Amino acid sequence: MKYFSRIGDHEFEIRIEGEQIFIDDEEVNIDLEQGGAQELYSLLFNGKSYELIIESERFNYGVTLRGEHFQIQVEDERTRRLNAGRKAPSLPEGDLPVKAPIPGLVVKILAEVGTPVEDGQPLLLLEAMKMENEIRAPRAGVVKKVEVVAGQRVEQNALLIVLE
Repeated sequence: MKYFSRIGDHEFEIRIEGEQIFIDDEEVNIDLEQGGAQELYSLLFNGKSYELIIESERFNYGVTLRGEHFQIQVEDERTRRLNAGRKAPSLPEGDLPVKAPIPGLVVKILAEVGTPVEDGQPLLLLEAMKMENEIRAPRAGVVKKVEVVAGQRVEQNALLIVLE
């Protein structure tokens, strides 16, 4: 079984073959035992003894060793392949049109030409079926053009705003 562990900017490949454990293709000798309190563990790593506090939250672990705290993410091979397939496609550089996902009425423009916007920042409010929908920036950029005005009706896929 293969796992990938990330601590800060460092990633480690962990491979378990029967009783053998390899970290980045180097065999290590590890024995981990829970002791006392639920989060307290005793670790023998290549003959050296350590006490750890490990707090688990799904694929993330908080580990305290010698008074220093580390955040560690762990994923197995299968999860890594699934997550790689889920990554959103990268958005193109340059001008990016923001279009109406549904037909509706432009209620309010929230961004002006020349305004810098963050990824996910609301650009305008579009009312459809008596509900206001925030149309958000798909990436960070600067508003280059606003193609609609408040009170204007738009069809699905109508150009609303252009980001650069």
